[in-house]
Amino acid sequence: MAGFPSFLPAGFLPTLLLLQVSTWCSPVSGFSVKGPAQPIMVLLGADASLPCQLSPEQSAAHMQIRWYRAQLSSTVLVYQNGQEQGGEQMLEYRGRTELVGDSIDKGAVALLIQHIRASDDGQYRCHFKDGHISQEAIVELRVIGLGSAPHVYMMGPEDRGIRVLCSSGGWFPKPRVQWSNMVGVKLPSLSESQTQDGDGLFYVEASLVVTDSSLDNVTCSIQNPFSGQEKVSAIFLPEPFFPRTSPWKTALAGTLPLLVLLLIGISYTGWREHKAKEREVKKRQEESHNTEEMKREKQVALRVKMNLEAELESRKALYNEDWKKALLYPDWRKEQFQPALVTLNHENFHQDNSDPEREENIREETRVLLCNKQGDGNLIKLGQKEFTSGRHYWEVDIEDTDEWTLGIYEKPTERSGLLSHLQKKKFSVLEKKGREYRALTCSPPEIFLEEPLLIEKCPRKIVIFLDYEDSDISFYNMTDRTHIFSFTQANFSESLYPYFKLKSMELSPSVQY
Repeated sequence: MAGFPSFLPAGFLPTLLLLQVSTWCSPVSGFSVKGPAQPIMVLLGADASLPCQLSPEQSAAHMQIRWYRAQLSSTVLVYQNGQEQGGEQMLEYRGRTELVGDSIDKGAVALLIQHIRASDDGQYRCHFKDGHISQEAIVELRVIGLGSAPHVYMMGPEDRGIRVLCSSGGWFPKPRVQWSNMVGVKLPSLSESQTQDGDGLFYVEASLVVTDSSLDNVTCSIQNPFSGQEKVSAIFLPEPFFPRTSPWKTALAGTLPLLVLLLIGISYTGWREHKAKEREVKKRQEESHNTEEMKREKQVALRVKMNLEAELESRKALYNEDWKKALLYPDWRKEQFQPALVTLNHENFHQDNSDPEREENIREETRVLLCNKQGDGNLIKLGQKEFTSGRHYWEVDIEDTDEWTLGIYEKPTERSGLLSHLQKKKFSVLEKKGREYRALTCSPPEIFLEEPLLIEKCPRKIVIFLDYEDSDISFYNMTDRTHIFSFTQANFSESLYPYFKLKSMELSPSVQY
């Protein structure tokens, strides 16, 4: 063969020629990065794997691989020189990420994120760098948070119907709330509020006013917008709970005109009988007839009374079956609780209390003393063992009082520190100052919950219901028998005591009225 030395073996020449052709035809290396076409959905708390792939298929073991969020500095993971580099990694991902590189020699890698949080939701960029050449792809991660089953309960009568409330927490992203009746017809919410906690999870609360008493129940469904998964709860609405005109009022309105006409007839007949003695027999007959008529009317009234009592007993039986969800009828509610033995705390009054005029103006004396006496100023003394279990209630008269604080406090176990006696207690109270009311959960001077209250009729007497096992404290206005407010998110673990004073709480300036 011309051009090659004659001393080479014949079989060597094709091999040499083939090696030369492979070297000459080798192309300049280049690549692109591909990620999944659809977002990756992962449940809250689970592990997520975000894959990406070099194209064409080639080894990435010698490359720098960087996973980051919005910009290169927001680093999730860096792989370089055959190992992960932790110097640039953001704090929230430390100890939770890992590069899965089982197929890195084929250009396939995956970012593993453990214990997914709500803050992990969003876009991630998979960046490959080989010398001066770099390419990247975007991977979308969607976090799915399925909250608790909806808690549905009746709030009480409103606008000729019943107000129903639905609440649930632990959702991500912001969920959708839908009311419906028993045949699936959607019902519009009266109000809806959604808040986010420190972990980024949503708490939703929606209300509905049901005016149609023929609806046996209503359903509240809460749905995740990404996955379409939902949780549903329903509540039964007894027909007697709907407000309506009392039967005795209707009966009285129909009977009263008849009674008036009857009296006019008797008077006219008597006047005519005095004019003519010959009508004496007729008068006696008419009186006998009228007597029988009155007996019949009395029997009718007695039957109406019995029907009203039967209906009242029926309502009461329905109430007792599901009284926890019905925030009405405080007098019936007392039957489910034990009366607490509370007395006046004489330690908060002047020692000289022998003057009758001073006893009659005891509230004025109390106001003066509370301004000067050290301590928490509690006017209620518990005449029994502190509350550690069970259901209890007590009533407090607050007539003609412009400023007061009423509720309970939780006394924790003793611990070291410089906190005062008052600051060691956790209070759950209603507070009035002037014409403004609010609900407070606090440990002075710190406050954990503050909610302004709109009370249409000023209460003269308030009853407090304490359900230790259900961690529920409810306040009712005994002036108009309406529900004022309930603390339902507390978890009792210590001893509870009743609390009442004729001043507002001493809190930090930022939380005063």
